[in-house]
Amino acid sequence: MLRVLAVDDEVPALSELAFLLRQDARVEHVRTATDGGAALHDMVQMIADGERLDGVFLDVRMPGLDGLDLARLIGGFPTPPRLVFVSAHDCAVQAFELEAVDYLLKPVRPERLAEAVRRLSAAVAPPGAEEDLETIPVELGGRTKFVARQDVCYAEAHGDYVRLHTADAAYLVRMSLAALERRWAGAGFVRAHRSTLVNARHVSELRFDAGRVVLQVGSETLPVSRRHTRQVREQLVRQFRP
Repeated sequence: MLRVLAVDDEVPALSELAFLLRQDARVEHVRTATDGGAALHDMVQMIADGERLDGVFLDVRMPGLDGLDLARLIGGFPTPPRLVFVSAHDCAVQAFELEAVDYLLKPVRPERLAEAVRRLSAAVAPPGAEEDLETIPVELGGRTKFVARQDVCYAEAHGDYVRLHTADAAYLVRMSLAALERRWAGAGFVRAHRSTLVNARHVSELRFDAGRVVLQVGSETLPVSRRHTRQVREQLVRQFRP
C-alpha cells in the first residue's frame, strides 16, 4: 500500500487529484500541500517522525519553489520518495532527467492516473516483482519518442548526455550515466566500463580477446574494464541462472 503526497498550487486541481488517489485501492494514505515550500516542510517533518513516504505527485509550475526545483531537493534526501510530475505542459524529458517514474498531463484522466499509480507501485516494489514496462522519453526534431527500456542494448556516456543504443537506432538523453545506473539498478543493467552501461539481456557472449574481457551485444563488441569484470560476470550468472 502506497503513502503519497500531492502538491499543487491550484486548489481545485489538488482536491480532484487527492480524491482520485484516495479511490485507488493501492493507495493507503494521501497528504496534500498547496506549494513547494509547504511540501518540503511536510517531507522533512515526516522524515524526522520516521513516517514512510513512497511517492510525490508534483505539479511543475508553481509560484516560489516550483516542481522542478523541489524535485532536485528531494533527490538529495537519504531515501527519496519516487516522483510523478503533473503538468498542463509536456515535461516528459525533464521528468526522465529527474528520475521520475511518470508524468501526467492536466486535466488528469482517472485511467491515466491509475497507470501512474501502477508504475509507482512497481518502482517501490522489490526488484523483479513486476514486468519491465518503463519507457524513456527522447526528443527528436520537436517530437517526443518513447523508447522501451527493455529495448536498450547498452548506454554510453557523452559528457552531460547518455547515448542509448537499441538494435536499430541510437538516442541522446540529457542525463549522466551514473544517474541512469542508479535509476536502472535491479533492472538487469550492469556497468561494464566507466563509460558503458550494458543490458545483460542483450549480451550473447563474454570472452577474452587480446588479453581483455569483452562482451558481444548484438553486432557490437564492448570492452569490460578490469574494475568491472567480476561484477559483470556475477550479473550475467544471475541473469541466466534457471
